[in-house]
Formats: sequence, structure tokens, C-alpha cells
Amino acid sequence: MIRDYFRVLLVDLSTGKGNVVKVDGRNEFGGGSGLGALLFDQYGFADRPWDDPDQPLIFSIGALTGLFPLMSKTVCSFKSPYHDQFAESHAGGRSALAIRFADYDAVVIRGRAKRLTCLSIGMKHLELKDVQFLAGKDVFETGKILRRMFPGSGHRSILRIGPAGENLSAMACINADTYRHFGRLGSGAVMGAKNLKGIVIQGDGSFALSDNPDYPKVYKQVYDKMTATDMMSKYHNLGTAANLGALNELKSLPWRNLQATRDEAITGITGEKFADDTLLRNAACAGCPVGCIHVGFVREKFMVQNQYLYRQVAYDYEPIFATGSMLGVTDAFQVLGIMDEVEKAGLDVMSGGVALGWATEAFEKGLITEAETIVPLAFGNAENYKKAVFYLGEAENEFYRALGKGSLVAAARYGGEDFACVLGQEMAGYATGETFYVAEGLGFRHSHLDSGGYSWDQKHDKKDVHGVCDFLIKDESGRAFLTSMVSCLFGRGVYSDEQLGECLRSVSYTEIADNIDSIGERIRAMRWKVRFDTGYDPESVAIPKRYHEVTTWKGQTDPVYLEELKAEYARRIRGLVADEHLQKFGLKKNE
Repeated sequence: MIRDYFRVLLVDLSTGKGNVVKVDGRNEFGGGSGLGALLFDQYGFADRPWDDPDQPLIFSIGALTGLFPLMSKTVCSFKSPYHDQFAESHAGGRSALAIRFADYDAVVIRGRAKRLTCLSIGMKHLELKDVQFLAGKDVFETGKILRRMFPGSGHRSILRIGPAGENLSAMACINADTYRHFGRLGSGAVMGAKNLKGIVIQGDGSFALSDNPDYPKVYKQVYDKMTATDMMSKYHNLGTAANLGALNELKSLPWRNLQATRDEAITGITGEKFADDTLLRNAACAGCPVGCIHVGFVREKFMVQNQYLYRQVAYDYEPIFATGSMLGVTDAFQVLGIMDEVEKAGLDVMSGGVALGWATEAFEKGLITEAETIVPLAFGNAENYKKAVFYLGEAENEFYRALGKGSLVAAARYGGEDFACVLGQEMAGYATGETFYVAEGLGFRHSHLDSGGYSWDQKHDKKDVHGVCDFLIKDESGRAFLTSMVSCLFGRGVYSDEQLGECLRSVSYTEIADNIDSIGERIRAMRWKVRFDTGYDPESVAIPKRYHEVTTWKGQTDPVYLEELKAEYARRIRGLVADEHLQKFGLKKNE
């Protein structure tokens, strides 16, 4: 199982055939995020649009997947419909271990099926099934049918899209095993463009564990840190939803399209409130002992005589922010109801919620009317938000089609660019200050998890342009390495470089263990190289004026400092793809 190359399955949907290839670079790129960028560099087309049939959709895992706790994520790499540039998204669930037990390091999907199709792969099989009858079906119904069609519970991962993906929304996600998602930047639309409704990965093989006597000792050391200490307990207890109250108190929680950062109504949607009133159970991704997935419920009356049905809905901080505080909805069950509609449509919850926040303010200001929104939008009106989510996923009219391409696309047509809460894509739920706005706005995948920008804001009130940029650049390479192993980033407190080195040596990846820093820098350089090859220009990124109006515990945003920080971080990012820097790692930009 330990090998110095990558074993990659190439699938062509146009022919229905596949083959396995060996790709060099294990000791240089590790896997996961680094492997995704490497494979797009080899198989992608920087100068073709995102929906070109030959563009690859890539799923990759890491050197430590299946070998240690929390090494449980899969990286999805693709050219994004949101900005037509290279992108990646991460998801848990069972996909990573299913790929590992199918004996692949990555799956690369190219071509376009003639009709709506489901791809099933395993260690010894590859099959395409016509599923045209699933056209228009929501994520839950699709999953239910695919589970019957492709047995193998426990060893099987099912990835699927909803109507949003079929309608090529730039906010469409890929649902992974019901409760996890490849959420950001439109991976679901890439599947839709390929006529790919679902992907079933059968982990139907096996592999021997390391016979190094240090392996069980190191494994137990990691496992104990995660289960017998307080390092991970917050993720199991209230989960990330615990942060809602704290960020509200810090004046850093976006409310009503970021028109405020604190509200007394937080008591209705805190982590404690969700746990006390809505929590059914905890769940975990395969290979994770923590159980950070918190599953609540929504209940609907379907008959007058007090007959109800209920559905289970996973929640954490980001979905609560996006469908709760951002929309002014302060009842926990109403928030879960909106999330449920988002899940069925196959939309990214952050993108969809934030976009509807913009639409609500635009509606209030008279820039759009019911002629566009179909239902009147108002902060706090959960029932109409549920209907609007449905219209967004269905691309119901010209307005919702534009909104599905991003808030700024809709704002360019209808007005309201100044209050579009976009930082590279619809913002994550942290109105913490200038560092976060710049880090997410210019960062590689425009994710709050790309760097510790939001954490820096909460700990520092000094305006230090160079200090912030030093931190962001160094922090990124460490995270790039970790997401190439591929760890859940909740485990970054456990997986220090020293701990990662011990893990790698115990399974005979000694060369990787001895070069963690340089490999992290190489992965960072490769990811940025591919992003720039596909058209990225950090200097062109604009941070909307709404962010100038934000007040946090540190006071109001300083627009001058924000622009200085943005300019310097853009310069640092561009330096990562300078010829002399890329040459250090044997890389060069595409001509």
C-alpha cells in the first residue's frame, strides 16, 4: 500500500471506459490537494471553459488516508463555473476510505455522458448506468434510489447532485453521503455539465497495515489525543455551533446581510439552543473517532389530524450563520427548515444563504421586486426563504439564474454591488476584521479554512501589514501540506509537523517526513501556479464597500489599512508564481 507513485483511475464518460495509470510525484506532492493540482496540470485545459467536456473532475486522497484518525477528507479539484478558474473543495463522509479501499489515490473523470448517468467504480469494476429517470430529483430522493441500485452499505460512498447541479448553478455542491459536501465554487455544476447525476465508490478491496512496530504506538498516541484529552472535545459536544454566541459577543457575526455584527436575538440560534431543542444524534465521517456531525430534525405536518413527518438535517456554525443570522431568522427549527431545502436542491449553503441575504436587501431597497423574486423577501421570513431556495436551485427565472452565478453577477445587472457580501465568493461567517476580509477575498480557494485570518483578527488589534502577510503566507503552506495528507482541518491542533513526521515515518513515508516544510511550499506553489494559469489576477479582486462599514470589537473597518493589506497580500501571492520561485520546485507557468 505504501508506494512512491500515485495510482490513478482515469474515466472517460464519453466512451464508458477507464484505465489505471501511474503518476510520479508522491514524495513531491503527497496527495490530496497537491495531487489534485498536479493532475489538473497534466489533464486539465487552462484555456478552455469550465464546462468543456474534456475538463477533468478530480477526487484525490492522501498518503495517510485510512491509516490515522481524521485522515478522512477527499479533495475535489476542477475548473470552477463561479470564476472559470482552477478550484478545489473538500468533503468528509465515506468517500476517502472508499477510494483508499478501491486502491486508488485519485479518480479523474473526463468527457460527457450522452444521457444522465451514474458512475460506479471499485477495485475491480467500472460501470455506467443510465439514470435519466432521476432528472430533476432532489438530493435525498436521488440518494435513496442510488442506495437501492448499488448495494454495499458501510463500504460504499455515494456522491450526487440535485437540481442546482443539473441547472449548472455556480453554487451547486456535490452531496457526499448525505451529511457532508464538496460545497464551494460549483463542483455540482461540473457533474451536471458531464451529465453525471451520481458517483458510487465501492471500497471493495483491502490492504495490509504497516508492519513497523512503531505504527500501533503512534496510532494510539494520536487516537488518545483525540479522544482522551480536551483537544477535540468541543467538536463533539456543541460542535462549531458553539462559536455563534462567542462571535456575536465579539461583534463579528454577520446579521441581515452584514448590516450588523451583533444582535440580542442570538439566543434563539446558539449552539446550546440547537443542542437543547433540535439535536437527535452525533455522527462521524469514516475513519474519525470525534463525531463532530450534529444531526437535528425538522418536522412537517402532512395531515390535518396531527400527522407529522420528520427529516434529519446536519448543522454546524456555517449553515446556521448562512440561513440564520445572515437572513435574520432566529428560530432554530426555522433555520433547519431552510437548511433542509438547501440540501434538497443541492446548493452550497453558505453561497445560497449569503446570496439570498443580498437579494433581501436589494428587495428592501427597491432594486428588485416580486417580478424577480416571485415571493416577497424580508429578513426573518423563513417560509419565503424556503420557497426562494427552491427557485434558486431550479433556476426558475432570469433573476434566479443570474443569482445562481453569484451575488456580484446579479448585482451587476440589478444594482447593489456595494452591499454584496462577496470575498472571492459569498463570504464565510466571520466579520472579524481586515485580515479575514483580505485572506478570504484573495486566498487560493476563498475559504476561511485556507488560513487563520479570522483567528488573527480575534487576537490582534495592531495594524501590521507585513506581519499579517508573513503569517498568512507561512500558515498557508502548513495547511496545504495537511490537506495533502488529507486531514480534516479540525485536527490541525493534533497534527503538528512533529506529529505528522512521526505518523509518516511509522508507515515508511520517510522522505516525506523529512521534508514537510519544503513539500508544503511546493504544493502551495503548484496550486497557485495552476490557479494563475487559468486566469487568476489578485490585483483585480475587489472588496465591496459593505466591509468598510463593519464594526467589530476593534472598532470600524479602516478602509486605508484594508487596501494597503490587500495590495501587499496580492504582491506576496504573485511572488509565489514568480519564475525564480517556481524554478526552486522544478515548476514553470504555462505559456
